[in-house]
Amino acid sequence: MSFSTNFKKAFICLSVLFFSSFHLHAQFTYKRMLSMDDVIQLAQENSVSGMTNRNNFLASYWSYRSFKANYLPSVSVSAQLMNFNRSLVALQDYNTGEINYRSNYNLSNQVTLSIRQNIAATGGTIQLYSDMRRLDQFQPSHRQTYYVQPVTLYYLQPIWQYNSLKWDKKIEPNRYERSKRQYLESMERVTQTATSYFWNYVRARVEYDMAVDNFEKDKKLYKNAQTRFAMGTKTKDDILQLELNVLKDSISVTDQSVNLTNARNNLCSFIGYTEDADFDLQVSYVIPELQLDYDDVLDKSLNNSSFTIGQLISKLESDRSIAQAKGQRGVRASFNATFGLSNNNDLFSQVFKDVQDQEVVGVTIDIPILDWGLGKGRVKMAEAQAEATRYQLQQDRQDYERDLFTRVVQFNNQYAQCQIAKRAAQVAEESYQNAVDNFGNGAMSVTDLNALKSSRDNARLSYVNSVANYWNYYFTIRGLTLFDYATFTNISAEFDKLTK
Repeated sequence: MSFSTNFKKAFICLSVLFFSSFHLHAQFTYKRMLSMDDVIQLAQENSVSGMTNRNNFLASYWSYRSFKANYLPSVSVSAQLMNFNRSLVALQDYNTGEINYRSNYNLSNQVTLSIRQNIAATGGTIQLYSDMRRLDQFQPSHRQTYYVQPVTLYYLQPIWQYNSLKWDKKIEPNRYERSKRQYLESMERVTQTATSYFWNYVRARVEYDMAVDNFEKDKKLYKNAQTRFAMGTKTKDDILQLELNVLKDSISVTDQSVNLTNARNNLCSFIGYTEDADFDLQVSYVIPELQLDYDDVLDKSLNNSSFTIGQLISKLESDRSIAQAKGQRGVRASFNATFGLSNNNDLFSQVFKDVQDQEVVGVTIDIPILDWGLGKGRVKMAEAQAEATRYQLQQDRQDYERDLFTRVVQFNNQYAQCQIAKRAAQVAEESYQNAVDNFGNGAMSVTDLNALKSSRDNARLSYVNSVANYWNYYFTIRGLTLFDYATFTNISAEFDKLTK
């Protein structure tokens, strides 16, 4: 065999080994290990619930921006252009009272520039505007007329009426603050859901691993029992029971495999992963030993969550309804005043000369003589609804505190429950292993062995469920207080980035 032939074979072998190792390395590095914190982060970034929460907050943000715009000056330009009018107009003679129809044949144009400002303290409106008009009259002769109001100041002030601007200024900032807290709470609910999917997958994997382990062990026990049956140390009943165990284990492996796939797909769907994504879970059963003080939890919950501010908004809305009902009954009046300059002329160059000042001041009064108690009824109804709201708020506060107390007690007890469940799983595992050895020596029946196997499986799942419940209680309290007791910091978000 020539040197070149050997070289070619060596080169091919090295190439195969290189690309095979590269492929295996790529597969290994592509597989991602996801901890519970990783799953939570992915869920907050990619889940449909997380994106919905962000959009809901943006809607609240723009609603708040619209509210603030009501208290800022607005500038607008309005125009009526090329208004052509050719029609008959009824005119009454001043001396005789006779009505005659005259031909109206003209073209008009108007442009207005205005600056408007609402006054929250009084509910009034002040407006500064400039107006110019041109009228082209075609009959009985062609004539152009200009009319200008270079500067005009207009003020309208309601008297003894409902001031919506004042009440909006009390309520809307609180609504926006509540929307911030509701966003944080909704993201904490995403965290709770992600944690639930995480531990559902862990539980399904544990159940699948137990099913596979039981299947393999029961096959070995069945095979050994057959040998001992031939030797006369095992009964036919033991053989049949072990064979039944193997058959049940085979079915259990299939069922748990389906459950594991469903749990994995649910997790993938929630965190935005495709079903064929290659990842595995990094599971830690280590939990922090925390004991929460109820008074501290209640204080943080009332200060940080949306509950207290939601109650404040409900009370303000009730008070606003009363003020609105009172403002709509009895005497209603409004004061209006206009001050400015104006002039008209046939020549545009002359219309701004010798302008004349103009003043218009007046008060409008509306006095209901007989309304059959309609206004009084509206006020009484608003007051009754406000009183009912007050009682409901008190009841909601009591229920909220009672529910929070229950959750704190559950969480404080759960750490001990986890330690007990952990020890029970260890004891059950040791008991089962001893039972397997005793069964091989003939000192254990199949029935007792099955009972210990069932106890071991239940103890394992109980431990997993206890840890899952611990995190569920923890994240529930974290969502109610918006406080992370692991880092002793308030939960916040970069709202400025969310609105960009």
